[in-house]
Amino acid sequence: MITIPTECPSCNTSLKLVKDILYCLNDHCPAKWDKKVEGFAKHLKIKGLGPSTIQKLQIQDFHDLYSLSREEISDCLNSEKIADKLYLEVQKSTESGLEELLPAFGIPLVGKSISSKLCAVVDDISGINWDSCHRAGLGPKATQNLINWIQDEFYPNEYNTLPFSFKTKQKSVKEESKGVVCITGKLSSYPNKSAALAVLEKAGYTVKGTVTNAVTILINESGIESSKTINARNKGVKIITNLKKLLKEN
Repeated sequence: MITIPTECPSCNTSLKLVKDILYCLNDHCPAKWDKKVEGFAKHLKIKGLGPSTIQKLQIQDFHDLYSLSREEISDCLNSEKIADKLYLEVQKSTESGLEELLPAFGIPLVGKSISSKLCAVVDDISGINWDSCHRAGLGPKATQNLINWIQDEFYPNEYNTLPFSFKTKQKSVKEESKGVVCITGKLSSYPNKSAALAVLEKAGYTVKGTVTNAVTILINESGIESSKTINARNKGVKIITNLKKLLKEN
């Protein structure tokens, strides 16, 4: 006699039987996140980030992936050589355009074809709405899934602070010359990073979540000597202590 499991073997959450299939409804289930990150890496062509590596790095959120330092990767994988290669691959992925990113997040019915059509009529993620989706020829289900994801996951989970411009590649190239900004620590000039991000993007800046080679300005209003600050200083990046002053100067 086969005993039907009642709990998820990964997170011990109670399973739900839907049409003869058992589902774990825990959004933070480690097994689910392993698959999400694996799919994300495949879409963005991050070499070396397979299932085994994801488990060793204990990546349970997209933010985790882009907050890992070379040293942390090396410690987890016990190899400086592999860590250097993977770190560079992860940093390289930050150059991905919106057309590549949307399918990577695993939004139901939003694949490469849908993303390509949508990015032909919008410049960045803020332009995605029912009207633009209709103009791009998206069906009602794909549109609803995409809109729901933006409202329920993208902003609530602060994916907008990930080190991507969330613009189409053509748009990103046009605006890259204005300056690439990274924010570290708490802000005093704005209530949160999301508010600062909106202002910076409106002013023509590209915002990254980590100090990549493309970053030209680091915003540090807290005065704390963070790892980002040290990294930026070593790279010769301009460090600004007042964001509003920077915006007034430009």
